[in-house]
Amino acid sequence: MSTTTLETAAPGRALRIGLWAAQVVLAFVVVSAGFVKLTTPIPQLAAMMPWAGQYSETFVRSIALVDLAGGIGILLPALTRILPRLTVLAALGCAVLQVIALVFHLSRGEADVAPLNIALLALSLFVLWGRGSKAPIAPRQF
Repeated sequence: MSTTTLETAAPGRALRIGLWAAQVVLAFVVVSAGFVKLTTPIPQLAAMMPWAGQYSETFVRSIALVDLAGGIGILLPALTRILPRLTVLAALGCAVLQVIALVFHLSRGEADVAPLNIALLALSLFVLWGRGSKAPIAPRQF
């Protein structure tokens, strides 16, 4: 094996590790947020997230389901290798969700939430780019 082969293999491995790490972190944060929004009574949730008390419970719970679907979609198809392209679509959905959340929070004067939205947007775009073109996961062969 030549040094050229080793040099090109290392970034691929580092990229794959980085993508898995990003997927796990993104899935954990988004699923956790969705679980909290889905299971916490609205008055308690409004104490943590003021906007939750200003919108209908149906809206808040719907956002929770979107969060859960995105978080599960970021990780599960890639882990199982069953329809792994769904991970790419979930990453796109998470990126769109974070842009909408960022605009929503900034319009309400909640700029303190913006760094989290930007970090989650960056992770979503990284997964979208990486799993979409640089290190896609091959589907399982049955």
